Amino acid sequence: MRKALSEKNMLNSFLKEHAYRVSPISSRSSNLTIHPLRNIMNVSILGGMCSAAPPGALMLYVGNITIGTPPQEFQVVFDTGSSDLWVPSIFCNSPACYTYAIFNHLKSSTFRPTRRIFTIKYSSGWIKGAVAYDTVWIGDLVSIDQAFGLSVLADGFEGMPFDGILGLNYPNISVSGAIPIFDNLKNQGAISEPVFAFYLNKNKRGGSVVMFGGVDHRYYKGELNWVPLIQAGDWRVHMDSISMKKKVIACSGGCEALLYTGTSLIQGPSSLVDDIHKLIGTTPQGSKHYVSCLTINTLPSIVFTINSINYPVPARAYILKSPVRAHADWSNSWSPSTETWILGDVFLRRYFSVFDRGNDRIGLAQAV
Repeated sequence: MRKALSEKNMLNSFLKEHAYRVSPISSRSSNLTIHPLRNIMNVSILGGMCSAAPPGALMLYVGNITIGTPPQEFQVVFDTGSSDLWVPSIFCNSPACYTYAIFNHLKSSTFRPTRRIFTIKYSSGWIKGAVAYDTVWIGDLVSIDQAFGLSVLADGFEGMPFDGILGLNYPNISVSGAIPIFDNLKNQGAISEPVFAFYLNKNKRGGSVVMFGGVDHRYYKGELNWVPLIQAGDWRVHMDSISMKKKVIACSGGCEALLYTGTSLIQGPSSLVDDIHKLIGTTPQGSKHYVSCLTINTLPSIVFTINSINYPVPARAYILKSPVRAHADWSNSWSPSTETWILGDVFLRRYFSVFDRGNDRIGLAQAV
């Protein structure tokens, strides 16, 4: 049993011990790396009753990375909504760390500590720790002397079936001040093109991928539709409207949309999400909203129009079932000052997505 330490003592123990250009996107690039992901929290779509979900990880796509020499393996969320990479430290004394893979810096010959402390707050919780450097591998991609976080305190991650998070947003989003791993891969010449892409399998635990350095056209149908970012620095685009049966039901006059792979749900302002629940015909029970499973085949698609292109999400995608009951994948817990929506995995597993850092744009196409 690990000895309980105060927050200050845990951080001090860790620190004292270590005081020491525009271009087209190619398909099937010669330097393309395709890394497998798996859905470890998918809700069954068989049988049951149906409902509208509260915030929560109803689906979660993770992949393996290794850190250190010799390598230590971790299961992480590849998240376009953040920019920091972190895993638990051997000094982590929070209950959330007890079941996770723990990075042992004493076993890595390439480990390099710093005295920098960081705290990252997520919608589900927070972590606190120290910044360090080591070798990180994503499949056959290697980032030498990569800055990453070692958490010593965590809250809100108990029971989550992953070890850490690997952020894929812009450097200015980094809370720890570290250069993100994608930027290091680009700067070190590990990838030929500054792009990465996601294919999130809709029906199976396996088969999902994240690809670096190019795009494999076998994972989508038709052409990629390119959407410019509102500005470089976040995966945020302008959305024209949200509609149902050709009637605008939200985002009237335009709004902003964030495309975040680390978010399971579609999230938006509380009042607008409540309106959508009413249009779907849900019945609230506590924090959840339920519908009859018999209505799934008759409920209309919700259409997200982005850069004049319609992206429908059918009821079988936004209504999920479980052996007990099923629910609609919407969250109304997030209420920004301006109308902003987060299009999480409910949307992104319908559409293959390309994140183009070289041209500050996102490409979308129907996933196979």
